[in-house]
Amino acid sequence: MSEPGALLVVHAHPYPHTSRGCAALLESIADLPGLAVRRLYDVYPDFDIDVPAEQEALRGSRAVVWLHPLYWYSAPALMKHWFEKVLAVGFAFGEGGSALQGKPCLWVTTTGGGEYSPEGIHRHRFADFAPALEMTARYSGMRWQEPFVVHDVTGHSDDALRGRGQELRERLLALA
Repeated sequence: MSEPGALLVVHAHPYPHTSRGCAALLESIADLPGLAVRRLYDVYPDFDIDVPAEQEALRGSRAVVWLHPLYWYSAPALMKHWFEKVLAVGFAFGEGGSALQGKPCLWVTTTGGGEYSPEGIHRHRFADFAPALEMTARYSGMRWQEPFVVHDVTGHSDDALRGRGQELRERLLALA
């Protein structure tokens, strides 16, 4: 796990060794200056999150990125558990909970196949699935950024995924 830096990426992929999309995105940003990556499933396979360590990493960052595949229209289980444990009262909200106040928060996610539209297999636009994550960031005092989404990862060539990785890299350079 990396030390806290200017840009904190909280990565949650339950099967990182089979990932193409998130892996390509991580590879494209790996050498950014001041980057710290918290690979939740590698560090917390038992879901026993070291809350003080995670909160310290957040305190030491200037911007926060949540990077994960979309699982059942939301974040994977460990990411949700991380939200519940780390973004606690007195830290992220409530009395004394201003540690994240004003920090930019960028949601980076990948999706499998299928069109996100009322006519498509998912029956909703992609934006309809964003409010829970957006409000988690906003309730924690962070400044929500326009999400970075790579749709239909299975339909992307490796070159196309590298191209999307370069787009993400540019977004993060502008954010940090």
